[in-house]
Amino acid sequence: MAYWLFKSEPETWSWQDQVKRGKRGQAWDGVRNFQARKNMQSMKVGDRGFFYHSGATKEIVGIVEVVKEAHPDPTDKSGVWQCVDIAAVKALPRPVPLEAIKANRKLAGMVLARNPRLSVQPVSDAEWRIVLEMAGA
Repeated sequence: MAYWLFKSEPETWSWQDQVKRGKRGQAWDGVRNFQARKNMQSMKVGDRGFFYHSGATKEIVGIVEVVKEAHPDPTDKSGVWQCVDIAAVKALPRPVPLEAIKANRKLAGMVLARNPRLSVQPVSDAEWRIVLEMAGA
């Protein structure tokens, strides 16, 4: 299993919106970045990811699971972009703010700490465990 991080502005698509979609999940559409697309093309059903609120709060708030592998993005008429479908698994006991991630020397190499603008990014096994520990999970 691989681990990922999905970023969303809560005003546009929040953790609560994701939870409401239930087990059927939601297409992670509208992503227009080649590296993020490549990351989604690498995903397999069952991979897990962190759900990250960008914008004002900047914190990891939940865990999602890939329920459908890369497919054409329904919001893209050009046919260039792809997306995966993700479903909420559970909320974290306590959110993990970006500041806490950046302050943790063990997470200095995490993509979120180095390139917080990338909307879909990989998370290593070690980073996954550290963030879960920080969240009290």
